[in-house]
Amino acid sequence: MEPTELGLIFGKLFLSCILGGLIGYEREARHKSAGLRTNILVCLGACLVMMISVDIRGDTGADAARIAAQVVSGIGFLGAGAIMKEGLSVTGLTTAACLWVVAGVGLAVGLDYYAGALMTTGFVFLVLRVFGRYDSWIIREDSFAVAIVAENRHGVIRAVTDALTAQDYFLHNIRIHMRENASRKDREPLLEIELEVSSKKEKIDRGAVMEVVSSIDGVIKADSL
Repeated sequence: MEPTELGLIFGKLFLSCILGGLIGYEREARHKSAGLRTNILVCLGACLVMMISVDIRGDTGADAARIAAQVVSGIGFLGAGAIMKEGLSVTGLTTAACLWVVAGVGLAVGLDYYAGALMTTGFVFLVLRVFGRYDSWIIREDSFAVAIVAENRHGVIRAVTDALTAQDYFLHNIRIHMRENASRKDREPLLEIELEVSSKKEKIDRGAVMEVVSSIDGVIKADSL
């Protein structure tokens, strides 16, 4: 392998580290799960795989797009690990999408598509860094999940929904199922109710919501998720 070819390989890998590092720096600064090192490694690995696939195509005539496609689909497993579910709320979607784009940047560098890699990095940094400042301008409903254990009696569910809607709360994703009562005195199954409470208010007073739910006749226990 000639020195010029070695220099080209080094330049591609180095550029992929720089571009992945720029995006990773923004994620690291915001204390996200996939930070500087993760994004650098994703971009570097994607670049290496793309260079290998190009060489394979040149030597054997194989389809280089097949290896690149495996990177795009395979990065989904890494992105899935960044997505967290807390109650009925899901976080980490932006981080997962960021990893997917970084893999694309690495593939672009490996394919000598430098203009696209540079422009994409710039746009990603713009979206993450600049647009993130306007999140507070967007009016969102504050929400959280509530798990309720109640007696299996007529009108309990209606009482819960009426009490919360009377306080100007909105209810979503209501799920109800039965569970066996462990009490020896009463073998009647209990109701388990899970629902999401939201409000147009900037911040919901969770304590007030739990107090309203707990005061309803027939409710045994209520917890926020």
